[in-house]
Amino acid sequence: MSTKLKAHLCLTGAALIYGANYPLAKSVMPEPFPPVGFIFMRVLGAGLLFWIIRIWVKEKIASTDWWRLFLCGLTGVACNQLFFFMGLQKTSPLNAAIIMTTTPILVMLLAALILKNRITLRKGIGVALGATGAVGVLWLSRGDNTGLSNPIGDLFILINAMSYGLYLVLVKPLMAKYNPLTVISYVFLFGFVVVGPVGFGSFSDIQWAEVDSWGWMVWAFVILGTTFLTYLFNILALRHVQPTVSSSYIYFQPVLSAFFSWLLSTFTHLNYTGDFTWIKAGFALLIFMGVYLVSVQRPAGGAPAIKA
Repeated sequence: MSTKLKAHLCLTGAALIYGANYPLAKSVMPEPFPPVGFIFMRVLGAGLLFWIIRIWVKEKIASTDWWRLFLCGLTGVACNQLFFFMGLQKTSPLNAAIIMTTTPILVMLLAALILKNRITLRKGIGVALGATGAVGVLWLSRGDNTGLSNPIGDLFILINAMSYGLYLVLVKPLMAKYNPLTVISYVFLFGFVVVGPVGFGSFSDIQWAEVDSWGWMVWAFVILGTTFLTYLFNILALRHVQPTVSSSYIYFQPVLSAFFSWLLSTFTHLNYTGDFTWIKAGFALLIFMGVYLVSVQRPAGGAPAIKA
């Protein structure tokens, strides 16, 4: 099996886990797991796993990089995960997945602001299309009568995407300088420094005796799958493919989220599919078109091509 194929299998695995995470995580919030308490467990559990497998990596961090690692922990773990779970509790899995696809657009804007990257006309059009789609999804949530979509929840998911986009910009120099396991271990450590004091009270309020088998299954899935394995899969994939290839898998998240939501509504009492409309699908398509224009690079004198 070629290394490229292994990388794409890792990215496919991560996409499947992310897609299932939207309806599964929502199904156990706020009972038995409140969002902030869930994040406390998620960061602590996955962080410990990363530090265990990092035992074999001996690497010293330069004193000038500690502040960047802290900012990465703040944006990539603490703010990112807190706003995601608080938003997911309030809004639908489909809305959350659609809004998350704006991440490449936000990364491009933040890179232009922080790294002074130039925004071309094509990318500017992509930003406009993506912004129109995102605002459209937020607007639809205001009039949703199913009780699934919520504009505040959508806004929290958008803040989560912005925070993760900032993390991707900040962490890029560190990934080029250090072993990825070293970076992620410290990112989770500093993330827990922020999340710990905020989430401990919520964590201590969990009624563990009331957690049923479904709750424990989702708990294990979120910590081992959504947090630990997805980060690990992305690390392995990025050794053999460009970040643009990795980010293209974000297109699958709304489709997979809708599929897993349909499975839950078919085989359980949970129903997270009632807020789907063709108008929402149209706004999602605008976001996809915007992400495409932002992500695809046009060679001189040729047609657009995604770097591989």
